[in-house]
Amino acid sequence: MTKDKTTVLLFIDEDPHPIADLETPIVFDFDTSKLTDGEHTLKIVSKSPKGREGIRKIKFTVKNGPSISIEGLKENDVVDGTFPLMINAYDKGNQKSFIIEGSETPQTIPVWIWIIVILFSGWGAYYLITYFTGFPY
Repeated sequence: MTKDKTTVLLFIDEDPHPIADLETPIVFDFDTSKLTDGEHTLKIVSKSPKGREGIRKIKFTVKNGPSISIEGLKENDVVDGTFPLMINAYDKGNQKSFIIEGSETPQTIPVWIWIIVILFSGWGAYYLITYFTGFPY
């Protein structure tokens, strides 16, 4: 019996052993939970029924680990002395239940909010002073 379908072999990075040997067409659930976080390459080698091969490489990044958020330091900042850092790390969990505690990163109040509060407070103080003193009437 001869094969009349094209087969594909899936390789991760430079591993000589394929993670899957499949006949096409196929829908394949690619589980990245066993891969380390970082950049990887998926190499797909196809073999036709006549023995010809085709190769395609796809680069991708895995980020299964806890998400890390940092406030107070950005990429390529120049710093000196002591400064505060706010760091939070949270995981996606088991995807069946949502844990609120620790899943959101607290952030400082933006400067533009402080400017609006100061302007509104100044306007309110001016209004109260002019209302109760009768100024400018």
